[in-house]
Formats: sequence, C-alpha cells, structure tokens
Amino acid sequence: MAEFQTICRIDDLHEGLGRTFYVGEHAVALFLIAGKVYALNDTCPHMGASLGSGFVENGCVTCPWHFWRFRIADGAWADNPRLGTDSYPTRVCGNEVQVQLPGILPSPGFAGEGPGVRVLDARSAEDPHP
Repeated sequence: MAEFQTICRIDDLHEGLGRTFYVGEHAVALFLIAGKVYALNDTCPHMGASLGSGFVENGCVTCPWHFWRFRIADGAWADNPRLGTDSYPTRVCGNEVQVQLPGILPSPGFAGEGPGVRVLDARSAEDPHP
C-alpha cells in the first residue's frame, strides 16, 4: 500500500480554490472546501488541462479549457459519473497536508523544501487548444 506523503502546508491552500503540486512527474490538484482537503489527479482526462486552475463551485471543479466538471470529493465527471479522474486520500497532520498516491515513493520535506515536490501557480494556465 502506498504511504502518505507531505505535499504542502495547510496555509498554502485557500478556501474554495485549487492549487497544483507536482510529486516527481505526477501532478496533484489540492482543494480546500469547507475546511477539508481533497486531492485529484490534476490532469483533465479530456485534453490534459490543469484541474487545479479550474473554477470551483458547488463541490465541483470545472476544467478551464473545455468546461468539463468533476466532483471534488471523488473525481467523478459531473455529467457522467461512470467516468472521471483519480481522487486520492488526504489527511492533515499538524499543519502538513499529506496525500496517499499509489505507486509513488515518499519524498522528504514539502513544497519548496523537498526535491520531489514542485508547485505550479495555477492562475497562469492558458488553453493551448482554443
């Protein structure tokens, strides 16, 4: 079973917004909704946009490129719940946000300190496929 690994501090997240973190080459979108942290595969399965930069409303994140909506709690596509993206278990230990990612080895530290974790400022994402 995969281990939980620290991705960031709780203060790095903002209520009602997504933010993208990289663990190795794996992109993870974290969301803070009603005080609870959720984690999804950051890559939209439609065309590869960053879900961490999507619009968050009513428990869903909307892909910024083509407006596919995914439920933040479980990654299901809101328009056809049989499809979706991966969601990952999360926990908060002290002020550290930890995510359980399958098949990825833990790296020391957290965003900005560990060699395996990078942060993408999701607010700068643009659609290369207009």
